[in-house]
Amino acid sequence: MSTEKDIQSFREKLEAVSEWPSLYMFKFIVEAEKQEEIKDIFENHEVIVKPSSKGKYVSLTIKMLASSAEQIIEKYLETNKVEGVIAL
Repeated sequence: MSTEKDIQSFREKLEAVSEWPSLYMFKFIVEAEKQEEIKDIFENHEVIVKPSSKGKYVSLTIKMLASSAEQIIEKYLETNKVEGVIAL
């Protein structure tokens, strides 16, 4: 989500398929040593961590009860600041 156009498109898709509040699942892949940065963004939410076979990367799954599309977008924008993060 690098441009305002991308963000607006994502917002519209979220609004079209969701009723608020809604349970939303985030999935990220990040280098293992950077996982705490993602966890800190979702500090009050359950984070499920699965390491890669060699342990260099981890997959993070986070469930969050969101009251609006804006809350979801804000979390993606925050996580996008973590170097090397891949949002799925």
